Amino acid sequence: MSSTPIGIHDISFATTSLVLDLGVIATRMGIDPQKYYSGIGQVEMSVPARDEDIVTLAANAALPIVERHGRDRIRTVIVATETGIDQSKAAAVYVHRLLGLGENCRAVEFKQACYSATAALQFAAAMVQRDPQQQVLVIATDVARYDLQSSGEPTQGAGAAAMLVAADPAIIALEPVTGLYTEDIMDFWRPNHRDTALVDGKTSIRAYLHAIEHAWQDAQRQGAPGFEQIDYFCYHQPFTVMAVKAHRHLVKIAAAAASSAQVDAVLEPSLIYNRQVGNSYTASMYIALVSLLDNVAQLDGKRIAFLSYGSGCVAEIFTGVVQPGYASHLRTAAHAAALQGRTAIDDADYLARHAQTQPTDAGAHPAPHETTGHFRYAGLSGNKRLYEATPARSDSAS
Repeated sequence: MSSTPIGIHDISFATTSLVLDLGVIATRMGIDPQKYYSGIGQVEMSVPARDEDIVTLAANAALPIVERHGRDRIRTVIVATETGIDQSKAAAVYVHRLLGLGENCRAVEFKQACYSATAALQFAAAMVQRDPQQQVLVIATDVARYDLQSSGEPTQGAGAAAMLVAADPAIIALEPVTGLYTEDIMDFWRPNHRDTALVDGKTSIRAYLHAIEHAWQDAQRQGAPGFEQIDYFCYHQPFTVMAVKAHRHLVKIAAAAASSAQVDAVLEPSLIYNRQVGNSYTASMYIALVSLLDNVAQLDGKRIAFLSYGSGCVAEIFTGVVQPGYASHLRTAAHAAALQGRTAIDDADYLARHAQTQPTDAGAHPAPHETTGHFRYAGLSGNKRLYEATPARSDSAS
């Protein structure tokens, strides 16, 4: 077995072209906006344009990585999502074409609620360990949608995080020990006949805390680093206050001496981006990582714990160490520009977009060009999804 470190060699995230301030929803619902801003820790949510979906988000997140490192060593691309666009064909196959990856490449899709990107990362690390010359592109991408007027409505969002997994990584070296937990529980699910998810909010919160507790205990039995050996924590964030609740629960479980102020200080850098993007399901913990990397000045040598949860439920806890010189590989300015460059929409526009459904006939249904991204969903024709590079990227693979 190779002793070469393996981990995240590059990381990038993307979100949509549109944004909605949660105060707009609060006004329609007749409640104080602070219920969202402070109560769940969310300020905005990204809203997809009519020509944006999980494929375009994934390709936009991964493009900077491919342009920086090239395509020759990527022999696997894994897309993790719980908002898949097809019951058979993997979203990764569409992404593979848009990115211009070589034909000698496997492309697959992983699913297990918000957890599956962590499974993809672990599978990728194992592939690279077997052959350190190869690199694996892992992309977490999702659009969270709930029914209007539901408790989940203000926790919608959209985003994608792409990671290049490689030997001798420039950003995060993964440590081998993990903690695992699985339980069959109906806290959140989306049946095939529904466009929006079903959630039992109270059950889901309890399941999240329970799963993290047991995954942590398993990790400790396996010999993982203890609480005091960890510098920062990244949690799955369906809403950012959930991460705070989970961490305070973990402090109790680990019998750690951490005040509320210390908890907030450790978590705050990882919450910044998700407050603005909203829930991105599989991508949320990895967007939290990007937020941490972009918003803390010196992380060289610091150990980060990752606490991944997916309803239904599966949880995994693992750790990684930030590599010396990591900061020179970040895209802080580009990430800030992606957030700042979104166009704000009003409630009427948001409601109209939310009401739209996919056509079910075999006719031609072109999508209007709205996105500011590099790739777009061009519409349906004969029940086939069409994707293309935007005109500004006509030199890209399409």
